[in-house]
Amino acid sequence: MPFPKINLHIHSNYSDGKQTITQIVEKALELELDYIAITDHFTNSWKAWVSTLKNSEIIATYLEEISNIQEYLSEHNDQLTLLKGIEVDLASSEQFIKTYLQADEFDLILFEYLQSPESIAFIENLIYYWKLTYLDKSPILGLAHFDPSYFIMGNLDTLMLFLKKHNIYFEFNSHYPSFYSPKYERFFEKLREYEILVAIGCDSHDLRTLNNIDEPFEMIKYYNLERNFEILINLLDIKNSKKSYFSN
Repeated sequence: MPFPKINLHIHSNYSDGKQTITQIVEKALELELDYIAITDHFTNSWKAWVSTLKNSEIIATYLEEISNIQEYLSEHNDQLTLLKGIEVDLASSEQFIKTYLQADEFDLILFEYLQSPESIAFIENLIYYWKLTYLDKSPILGLAHFDPSYFIMGNLDTLMLFLKKHNIYFEFNSHYPSFYSPKYERFFEKLREYEILVAIGCDSHDLRTLNNIDEPFEMIKYYNLERNFEILINLLDIKNSKKSYFSN
């Protein structure tokens, strides 16, 4: 059975994307994609000048629009699954994130700019807070365009244990092909050893890149990570059937 076609990193005009969510979904249907996630920016750091999901009102409108389209798809299309996502800039303040990001409202949360052991601690603090607050309603978690160079010379096992503990996936991002370069072979060996989940995201900001998934999938096969990808797909299937899986 072939793997489904997925792009779990897409920006709409709610942040710095060029198209509406409806336009993105229409194109995804045309391309016969199976899973997509709208993952607009969430930050109050140096990137806050970009139009973002910066307050409760905007987030509520964003989620409502995606919910309406999800309902339409469930009634009229049995192929495409749309996920409610968000991309969290780890340079944002902890208070900002805890105040405005209600984790149980999302299917997917991407963490952007994991670059140090301190960033790991920052994410863990958020995860524990969400678990205490939202119990078993946590979303799928992933790393947005993660750069292995920050950990390749040390702390690799610390990173892997963290990803494994919290079921956080590595994203093969077609917008950043250097991050899955063969020079990071050791990093990908560790992903395979620890059975870290892997996914595909194109960091799409316009419709032309929605289907840039072939190269990332070829690299998943190159590093013998099909099993890791399969486990991620199983989580997406569970999420689509509205079952709880996040129990760590």
